[in-house]
Amino acid sequence: MTVTGSIDASQMGISLTHEHILVDFIGADKVDPNRYNRQEVVEKVLPFLMETKAYGVKTLMECTPAYLGRDPILLRTLSQKTALQIITNTGYYGATNNKFVPGHAFEETAEQLSERWIKEWRDGIEQTSIRPGFIKISVDADDKLSQMHKKIVTAAAMTHLHTGLTIVSHTGSGKAALEQIDLLEQYGVSPKAFIWVHAQSGEPSSHVVAAKKGAWISFDNVIPEPRSIEENVKHISNLKNKGLLHTVLISHDAGWYSVGELNGGTIRPYTAIFTHLLSAITAARSIANGCSILSYVSFLFEKFYCLGYIVKDLCSCLRNKH
Repeated sequence: MTVTGSIDASQMGISLTHEHILVDFIGADKVDPNRYNRQEVVEKVLPFLMETKAYGVKTLMECTPAYLGRDPILLRTLSQKTALQIITNTGYYGATNNKFVPGHAFEETAEQLSERWIKEWRDGIEQTSIRPGFIKISVDADDKLSQMHKKIVTAAAMTHLHTGLTIVSHTGSGKAALEQIDLLEQYGVSPKAFIWVHAQSGEPSSHVVAAKKGAWISFDNVIPEPRSIEENVKHISNLKNKGLLHTVLISHDAGWYSVGELNGGTIRPYTAIFTHLLSAITAARSIANGCSILSYVSFLFEKFYCLGYIVKDLCSCLRNKH
């Protein structure tokens, strides 16, 4: 499900699974679309989207959640202008000590939160016909999930069971990721429906444990600097060597128009995978195994459980290579 309507899985093509177009860090109690001008945002962001499209990207998952600047109307406008398939989300962002959690979430049960998210999926977001294509949540990278974050994860589980939407969780640490997976399994949710966002911040041993359970391991802060590129190659190599390359997702966590900053601040391009990481992977050869760069950039998907259906055979050259 994109911001302009439903598409078939086979139409997704090369997909960036964790990016941002606009973010407002002011907090849940103050966030408001009147704090920025949509046309100004369109004019600033449009060239960056066209640049990534030129590298063959067809689909972009916009991971800004509600109360942090999610704007489905803006996303639809940009999708129409670029012909990129942009996917928005439902869910709440608990990290940063619940700064971006709306007041009602502290009083309502997980069931009530889930009802809100299911309604967005069924009826559309904020009086629009635009429906979410995944569930975006987040937790703090602590050793144990707080009660609020358990509630958010539980609501995500309930929403997934009703809608089939994949759960994309800003997580970081391995302990927090594995606790979420365990909690989801208690509600009957397969780890295949869970994406561990910012896995690069976790331990390689936890990557292996989560991947063996079936979770998606997302290395999604690729930036055009040697240390970032080296670390991403190392993480991908580790899972490839364990026979788990098929669980890896890659993205930039790039962008974005930052509300409140002069002219929206500095936007980081959505291109470092193409300009830096892929050549490093090819050079390593332990990853590429003879695959072409274009084939590899299909983000290692053989089967991506996303948006309630399976995306098949997007990286056929990697089949039986690990």
